[in-house]
Amino acid sequence: MSGRRRPIGLMACSCAVFAFLYLPIVVLIVYSFNGTGVGGFPPRQLTLDWYRVLFADEAMWAAVANSAIVALCAVAISMAIGFPAAYALDRYNFPGKPLFRRLILLPLIVPGIVTGISLLMFVVAAGLRLSLVTVILGHATALIAVATTELGAGLQKLDRTLEEASADLGANGWQTMLRVVLPLMKTSIIGTALLVFTLSMDEIAVTFFLIGRQNTLPLEIWARLRRGVTPEMNAISTLIFLFSLGTILIWQRFSSRGAEGAGAALVPELLAEEATR
Repeated sequence: MSGRRRPIGLMACSCAVFAFLYLPIVVLIVYSFNGTGVGGFPPRQLTLDWYRVLFADEAMWAAVANSAIVALCAVAISMAIGFPAAYALDRYNFPGKPLFRRLILLPLIVPGIVTGISLLMFVVAAGLRLSLVTVILGHATALIAVATTELGAGLQKLDRTLEEASADLGANGWQTMLRVVLPLMKTSIIGTALLVFTLSMDEIAVTFFLIGRQNTLPLEIWARLRRGVTPEMNAISTLIFLFSLGTILIWQRFSSRGAEGAGAALVPELLAEEATR
């Protein structure tokens, strides 16, 4: 009898947890179509009017554009630093490697408010004006650890015999990197870039301390919510949720792909090229 009760109790507990986590999101999405605003239950007069209001809101879309610019630049910087760091940590032994690993991963465990305050003090000491540039530097600093971690996990999945085969065929280090490592890492690089982009779009703690006169999307929403919840906020929140969900699903798809298929095709290609020389 107890064996039958346990699955039922476990299922009930799981349903309660999922309801606690996701029911508010479902309510938010439903009320973004509520014709009577944010009040009243159940929702009545379902409409797309709040989305029309949202798409006509120039200030909101200016904030979206700012967030996209910051996220793209943060992706470029964090990937440009994160890939060499991950490659060095995975492939080489050098003095101070354990310390280097801890320092580059430190932003993962440091609270965002601490990172924001420390970067603000650095920016002020350097005499820089608060602007989107300082936000980009802050996001890149905070997300280098994420890029390094994800790219390092991708490098550990690679078959190193392919790199050895490339060296045996006469390729130097740069040729092996460009012709073997980077093609094998394509899915990991794209997946990591998507993850970093999503995290940058949602970042608010670091942004709050480094922003100038221009707002990013999270700060624009926060400023408006101080005046009260409006159906337009439900609409933009729904779009953000769908965008983030789609990006994460794509990232997971890229991250779960193996590199064996791509790698298996590289050695014959290199052999054929060597034979034609």
